[in-house]
Amino acid sequence: MSEDLLKNWEKKTFENQKKYGQVLQKTDKNKLLKVLPELHEEAFEKIDCLQCARCCKSHSPRFKTTDIKRISKYLKMRESVFIEKYLRVDEDGDFVANILPCPFLESNNHCSIYEIRPSDCRRFPYSDEDVFFKRKELTLKNSTFCPITFYVLEKLVAKFPR
Repeated sequence: MSEDLLKNWEKKTFENQKKYGQVLQKTDKNKLLKVLPELHEEAFEKIDCLQCARCCKSHSPRFKTTDIKRISKYLKMRESVFIEKYLRVDEDGDFVANILPCPFLESNNHCSIYEIRPSDCRRFPYSDEDVFFKRKELTLKNSTFCPITFYVLEKLVAKFPR
């Protein structure tokens, strides 16, 4: 079933944005919180991020102050040098990678700083936490490039039809 669900997922996600928005907005939040962890685990069992890495190839996480401190220490760089070499400030005033794909993405889709990666990377695609429905626009955007987000949304639509 999952192979069928994921077939042409890029096309399906654009067709189903309205349904996804409705389920995220109108479903009881406690019911969503109850099922998200299970759907999150199921999606990660079926989809291998290392085969995709679209998040790392086309979007940058925010690098928070704690991330910058931790990563620059790991790389044995001063924070100011790390910022100058790898980051820029985006339109929201956040530090993000200055190039895409992410400068820490290796050719085999592994992350060279995986153990100390930014918290946004660690949490992405937020499919097991309340951010998934609290930041509906972010989730809808993520569904256009992340098959895990798509998968969880499809399962939510099936579980909570409108």
